[in-house]
Amino acid sequence: MTGRWLAALAAGLLMTGAASGEEDRPAPEVTRTILTFDQLDGWEKDDHQAALDVFLSTCGDMRPPDWRALCRAAADQTSARTFFELFFRPVLIEDGAPGLFTGYFEPELDGSLTPDAIHRYPLYSMPPEATNGFATRREIVEGGVLAGRGLEIAWVDDPVELFFLQIQGSGRIRLAEGGAIRVGYGGANGHPYRSIGKELVRQGIYEPHQVSAQVIRNWVRRNPEAGYELLMHNPSYVFFRTVSHVPADRGPLGAMNRSVTPLRSIAVDPAHVPLGAPVWIEKEGAGPMHRLMIAQDTGSAIKGAQRADIFFGTGETAGRAAGRLKDGGRMVVLMPIQRAYAMLDEVPG
Repeated sequence: MTGRWLAALAAGLLMTGAASGEEDRPAPEVTRTILTFDQLDGWEKDDHQAALDVFLSTCGDMRPPDWRALCRAAADQTSARTFFELFFRPVLIEDGAPGLFTGYFEPELDGSLTPDAIHRYPLYSMPPEATNGFATRREIVEGGVLAGRGLEIAWVDDPVELFFLQIQGSGRIRLAEGGAIRVGYGGANGHPYRSIGKELVRQGIYEPHQVSAQVIRNWVRRNPEAGYELLMHNPSYVFFRTVSHVPADRGPLGAMNRSVTPLRSIAVDPAHVPLGAPVWIEKEGAGPMHRLMIAQDTGSAIKGAQRADIFFGTGETAGRAAGRLKDGGRMVVLMPIQRAYAMLDEVPG
């Protein structure tokens, strides 16, 4: 999610929308509890070195002196588990909402640098005048307001996958000419996002618990005319930029402007979890996941102390796994020792 509009979370974002009066609610009370590593279920079984390698990929970009000192120490460690246990304390941060884990991934589409009979749907870079509001999705798609201006980055073969690429905010395009390009979030047209998942529920087509990215894809393809109108229900339109400096074998850029790592990077709410911090997750449900992750991304629907989006990787398989994930559990942030105890003295809320 490159601080990207996202992120993250096809299934979660498809059903996201602020409730009426939500902005008038008082901020929830935040509590912080220091735990021991013995209280982290499965801690001793994890691959701590894998987590440390990911931590090292972004800790050098953290500005506070205590984090930077730990980053230097991490580079010289001989036991990853000992490093975390020696220099950190687990802090359970709660705001009254239950834990929720969803997944996100990097889409991979088939495309071309030139349009043809198959590749007919353009990805646009952002026009300069769009910064102050611009045409709606329907006006862009049907009105051709961007055609002929040289803003096309590539053309893809599937308008449905292009829509979901805009939700994710970044992805890779496999080129018919050979090779691939990576694209990232480049801006938006200034119109509010409208959930097409919620629209399917409003129309009585599905119950809320039935809606997922794959369910919506399938429904749109089975009902091309009504499906097209469903996509147009969302007036928001995302523009892209080419991300040429990220190698094809690395993950997309997260909010820290570094590549994220499958099943070791998560998107969090930075109001509660510092970007770059290690986070122990205990995801329940189907396929329980207890492991140390690194908070390297954010997402527009990732709000709350016990909310995280797990990065699953690139392509269709990762997308299916990410789209199925919507489980409870808990997350515990590993904080530098002095910072952890200082947090207990902060005024809650």
